[in-house]
Amino acid sequence: MSKLKHIALALVAVFSVSTHPVSVAQAQSSTLTGDVVQGGIIRGKLPPQSQVWLNGQALPITSSGEFIFGIAKDANEPITLSYQYPNGNRDTQIITPRVREFQIQRINGLPSEQVTPPQDVLERIREEAMLAKSARDRISPLIGFTEAFIWPADGPITGVYGSQRILNGEPRAPHWGVDVAAPVGTPVVAPASGEVVLAHQDMYFSGGTLFIDHGHGLMSAFLHLDSLSVEVGTQVQKGQLIATVGQSGRATGPHLDWRVSWRDIRVDAQLLVPPR
Repeated sequence: MSKLKHIALALVAVFSVSTHPVSVAQAQSSTLTGDVVQGGIIRGKLPPQSQVWLNGQALPITSSGEFIFGIAKDANEPITLSYQYPNGNRDTQIITPRVREFQIQRINGLPSEQVTPPQDVLERIREEAMLAKSARDRISPLIGFTEAFIWPADGPITGVYGSQRILNGEPRAPHWGVDVAAPVGTPVVAPASGEVVLAHQDMYFSGGTLFIDHGHGLMSAFLHLDSLSVEVGTQVQKGQLIATVGQSGRATGPHLDWRVSWRDIRVDAQLLVPPR
């Protein structure tokens, strides 16, 4: 068996049994940190002036050699990372995401308009979806993604990433965030530094909504807010007050819905922070 296949099998063995973030050292000083799992967020470190490709697509890399990428919820194929070091040497690393089981949540007794929006708001919903997509499409050189993330609010977890919600008996798309239950007015802080790229007081589904760009395609979204303390263009630091918890939009109770995406891939925010 080739050396490359030995490396790939070793990585699969390590990541198929671990449910906590791990670090794997690779030859020639390339390092990956994160949980190689569906919905995972992987941060990498290479020598400065290196280059990296994900499945053949070049990734941006900081001047100190740091990069990031996300793994989709339904990803089950091997991922190929290709490296070129400053001395011209090349290396390849193959990782296979571990498959997860996701929860099913049933919510009954909702008003019909919270399950199927009325016709007269469909144009508003489309416009707001375009605003959110435009914000998520941004790929900036910011480096907040390299920081150790913190929880943006305190409270019990009442909803998790990847769970499928069945509303009044009708299956819906997966839930992409982690829900933190807290009273209206509870402070919400930035989990890492970045720039505010969307600040909306009242979106149809998500109510008070705030997006923070952490750089290199990593984006945090905060939904159902009561008040917003920052505006588009604000540079925020980790731990800075950005908003308060609310029950706006189509929320069934006061809580923060914190979502994280890498480019157009929705990833699990809980994998960025210490477990509760």
